[in-house]
Amino acid sequence: MPEIQLGVHTIRSHGARVARIHMHDWLILLLLVVIDAVLNIIEPFHRFVGEGMLTDLRYPLKDNTIPFWAVPIIAILLPLAVFLVYYFIRKDVYDFHHAILGLLFSVLITAVITDAIKDGVGRPRPDFFWRCFPNGTGVFHKVTGDVQCTGDKSVIKEGHKSFPSGHTSWSFAGLVYLSWYLSGKVRVFDRRGHVAKLCLVLLPLLTAALIAVSRVDDYWHHWQDVFAGGLIGTTISSFCYLQFFPPPYDSEGWGPHAYFQMLAESRNGAQPPVIIDSQVAQSAELQTVSLYIPSQHDGDARGNNWDSSPMLGGGLSQNARMH
Repeated sequence: MPEIQLGVHTIRSHGARVARIHMHDWLILLLLVVIDAVLNIIEPFHRFVGEGMLTDLRYPLKDNTIPFWAVPIIAILLPLAVFLVYYFIRKDVYDFHHAILGLLFSVLITAVITDAIKDGVGRPRPDFFWRCFPNGTGVFHKVTGDVQCTGDKSVIKEGHKSFPSGHTSWSFAGLVYLSWYLSGKVRVFDRRGHVAKLCLVLLPLLTAALIAVSRVDDYWHHWQDVFAGGLIGTTISSFCYLQFFPPPYDSEGWGPHAYFQMLAESRNGAQPPVIIDSQVAQSAELQTVSLYIPSQHDGDARGNNWDSSPMLGGGLSQNARMH
C-alpha cells in the first residue's frame, strides 16, 4: 500500500492545480444545471386520462412531508458536510475535490435523467383528479372523453410528472454516494467483523428509503415511481463514485484514484518504480532464482547449470538438449 501523506496536499497548496485539471468537468456540471432548468420549464406530455381512469387518481391532495427545498439539503449539503469534516482530519485536497465533484455529477446527472423521463412519460399523479378538478366536478371532452381540467395550470403541470419520483432519485443519488464514500473511509469490508461500521454505512440508505416511502404516503407518487427513482439514483451514484474512487473492498479503497496516481508520479520522479502488488513481487522473485542441480559426471558441470527462469519447463528442455 502506498504511503499515507497527511497534511501535505491542502486546498491552499494544491487546490488551484486540481481545479484547473478538472476545469472541463466543472463546465459540464454547469451545462447539466442549464439542461435541468430547461426540462423543468417545458410542458410535460399530457397523457390521455378518461373518466374511467380517474378511479385510481382520486387520492387527496396533500402537502409534502419532505418539502422540495429539503431535498438538496439532504442529498447534497449533508454529504458535503461529511466530506468537509474528513478534509479537516485528513487534509487531502484530492479526496475533498473528487468527493464533491463525484457527488455533484451523481445528483445532476440523475436530475437530468429523471426530469427528461418525467416530461416524456407524463404519468398522472395519484392525486391528479383534485389537481384537475379542485371543485370536485369532472369535465370531459365530448368527443374524446379526455379530461378538461379547470384547476391552476402550474398545479396541473406538476400533476403530469409522477414517473419517476424526483425526491427519490435525488435522495438515492446523494445518499447512496455517501454510503459508498463512508464504506471506503471506515473500510467496512476489512473482514474484521465490525458490524458497527456496516450500520454507519446503511444509515444514509435508510434515510433515502424513508424519503421514498413518504412520497407514496403523501399520494404524490405510485410505488412504481419511487422504485424507478431509487434505481436511477443508485445506478448513477455508483458509476460516479467508482469514476473517482476505487471500490471500498479494494486495498486502496480509502482514497481517490488521483491521490495514488500523484504518489506514483512523485515516486517515479525520485526513484525507480517500486513493485507494490504482492503477486507481482513474488513473480519477480521467481525470476531472480538460479536453480542448480549437481552433475552426475564431474566433467559435465556446464550441462546442469540452468539459466535463471520462472519457467521450469524451459530449463528441463534445455537440459535435455544438452544431454
